[in-house]
Amino acid sequence: MSVTVDGDKSESVPSRMSRLLRGPRAEKVPSLVGTACTFIGLIDIAAGVFPRFRTSRMHAVAEVLPGTLGPLSAALSLGVGVLLLLLAHGLKRHKRRAWRAAVILLPVGAVAQFVYRHSVIGVLFSLLLLALLLRHRGEFAALPDPRSRWKALANFVLMGAGSIALGLVIVSAHPGKVVGSPGLSDRLEHVLYGLFGVEGPVGYRGGVDWTVGYSLGALGLLTAITTIYLAFRPEHPVARLTEDDESRLRALLDKHGGRDSLGHFALRRDKGVVFSPSGKAAVCYRVVSGVMLASGDPIGDVEAWPGAIERFMDEAKAHSWTPAVMGCSETGGEVWTRETGLDALELGDEAVVDVADFSLTGRAMRNVRQMVKRIERNGYTTRVRRARDLSDGELERIRRAAADWRGTDTERGFSMALGRIGDPADGDAVIATAHKEDPDSPYGDLKAIIHFVPWGTDGMSLELMRRDRSADPGMNELLIVAALQASPKLGIERVSLNFAMFRSALARGEKLGAGPVLRVWRGLLVFLSRWFQIESLYKFNAKFQPRWEPRFVVYRNARDLPRIGFAAMQAEGFVDLAPPRPFRRRSSAATARPCAHLAPRGEREVRAA
Repeated sequence: MSVTVDGDKSESVPSRMSRLLRGPRAEKVPSLVGTACTFIGLIDIAAGVFPRFRTSRMHAVAEVLPGTLGPLSAALSLGVGVLLLLLAHGLKRHKRRAWRAAVILLPVGAVAQFVYRHSVIGVLFSLLLLALLLRHRGEFAALPDPRSRWKALANFVLMGAGSIALGLVIVSAHPGKVVGSPGLSDRLEHVLYGLFGVEGPVGYRGGVDWTVGYSLGALGLLTAITTIYLAFRPEHPVARLTEDDESRLRALLDKHGGRDSLGHFALRRDKGVVFSPSGKAAVCYRVVSGVMLASGDPIGDVEAWPGAIERFMDEAKAHSWTPAVMGCSETGGEVWTRETGLDALELGDEAVVDVADFSLTGRAMRNVRQMVKRIERNGYTTRVRRARDLSDGELERIRRAAADWRGTDTERGFSMALGRIGDPADGDAVIATAHKEDPDSPYGDLKAIIHFVPWGTDGMSLELMRRDRSADPGMNELLIVAALQASPKLGIERVSLNFAMFRSALARGEKLGAGPVLRVWRGLLVFLSRWFQIESLYKFNAKFQPRWEPRFVVYRNARDLPRIGFAAMQAEGFVDLAPPRPFRRRSSAATARPCAHLAPRGEREVRAA
């Protein structure tokens, strides 16, 4: 039996079940091979470095592993060991290039076994592992990850540091053969010379100097070769939205954009996209540290979502990426889990204000009402307009102010940030600004900015908040209230505000009768709020009496969650592993939209003064 949904023909139900059930078994061989490479690599390094190891009881294990025991064999053992350690992770991820390298490396180890040690057992062991790789070559078909030549620099630094550290171990592993008593500086100098193939100041007896020299030379050669390879291999850039992709996504948003408040954020131009076979649905994503990270619900017709999700999963499988979805709605989570066999976990709640129900009257709104009136008495005024209604000069001034008021070196946001203001294609976006005359300001009377992106035809979703630090506290409350009050004239019926992570736990944990586990969990969240915006963000959202819409993270298994969380923090800009830019200017202050991840307290200010 097969199913056709809106022009997207899915595979048969037995076939899909077979594919899902085959997944865990398909992981066993690459995982086994990767673990074996790690073990062999460590044994090879130990056999090449420590002379006592080669004559200990572990010698029986070392005899059947790739590597030989003479001066050249020590260098070869180190080289093979380091390379196998580098390849192990790629083999576990089904990478084709790692498989090819291992297939080449194992025969080299087998030849070394026979030439230097005449070890038939070692040759058979190497050939057995090679046969295992060849037998299961179909399991190693994953395409390369996005890459750039910055990895060459990272490799040089890491391999260089590792080679120096391992070199010091090699130089110090023969205490009974050392001539004199060289100090640490002499040993370090010997290592540095040895990495370049030059004899250093430390002397040895009994031919050990050849073993040490070959070993250090092998480490230096490996560092040079891997760095040169990474520097000159073709770049494989990350996916980006093309003009055609963006136009197709905008067409889908015109028809179905009112379904998800995060839909417009799919138009970030640093995301990739996969479309369903019918073209009626799409999933946007970014690959970060081997995680294929989607955000929000799929774009387009719900009936075509399964086709887009299947394309997404096929792309993840082709590259051996870890699939994950951040911040999808309950409906989106149900479709993702049903179609893929993935699991879902509630991440937090999105605050949504219905404009018709919003009012500053009443006791619940007293604090917000008093703050807004106080700021207005201090001479602040507000303007709320569509981006297309602003002049080019005003837009440019807003862009410059937003960039200068940003409190971090990099623009933050991924799942709930657009990353641009005033683009001609985003004319329906809403910009709220606060003004007060200030002759010393380079931006005139501009004091704060809030940017909303469209949410269908009758809604808008908060994208960022920026303010001048010299402005009075409460600018965010002032502009949110101004935007809500101006919404009826703009045809806006609903407004999506910030995302409150673990909101339900915070809310239930402070109620009478909460259980001990819930109270402990809430206490931990409150403790973490000293450094990250958790409780304060929830309380800020609660000021506006919103309704709460749950958001979920979709993942493959629980052991992937730490990796997914780290990748999400990279995508959102909280963790930056890129090489440093010494001449990058640091901005003064910022408040961007807090989303489905933790933000350092000092970086985003959404609390009331």
